Amino acid sequence: MLSVRGVTKKYGKLVANDNISFEINADEISILLGPNGAGKSTIIKCIAGLLKFDGSIFINGNENKSLLAKRDLGYIPELPALYDMLTVWEHLEFIGRAYSLQNWKERAENMLERFELDDKKKKLGSELSKGMQQKVSICCGLLPNPRVILFDEPMVGLDPHAIKELKNLIVEKKREGNAILISTHMLDSVSEFWDSTNIMINGRIAARRTRREVEGSRENLEDLFFQITEGDKSKL
Repeated sequence: MLSVRGVTKKYGKLVANDNISFEINADEISILLGPNGAGKSTIIKCIAGLLKFDGSIFINGNENKSLLAKRDLGYIPELPALYDMLTVWEHLEFIGRAYSLQNWKERAENMLERFELDDKKKKLGSELSKGMQQKVSICCGLLPNPRVILFDEPMVGLDPHAIKELKNLIVEKKREGNAILISTHMLDSVSEFWDSTNIMINGRIAARRTRREVEGSRENLEDLFFQITEGDKSKL
């Protein structure tokens, strides 16, 4: 469902992503691991169509910047970007209208209730805390029922209840046949439900593992992560 092929992104002489390739299939939760500055957010933004890059990215067989691809893509950024003068409900209505969604209101109500925002519908974006803004961003990103979902550090700033609901939602979306990519540097936040992982360092994919491979070889993902990231640093 998501195919990243030879993607390179440069900022002047700085190579943020260096020839990155990976695939994520339906019914798969894949995680991007790496320390700060490894290039995780950059490749997420490339997939979302927010950055120019060399290489190619396909969503359900369509180029990522095409209208068909955008209809199938959900993106929840690390930093929520709400409209200050729109209420919580107006944000969801905006998404409903933008995607020409049918019968979206019941789904919106359900998500607001799950994230304990049902009593905040009339609050303006500027009146919300960072955690509440993040929850609204999640609701907006998932409202169109996207087939491919990108999360960039989604649990930062969330309260325990919201973290629990988000984890439940991620698993539900997998069971519905979606492809999910989660960028994070917090292993414990995704340890119970990941299917595959790409570990990044210095803009490159340093290792790829599936859960089956890790469990079959008795390899410890946390040890592998630190071996790659800290071992690489020791050579600098």
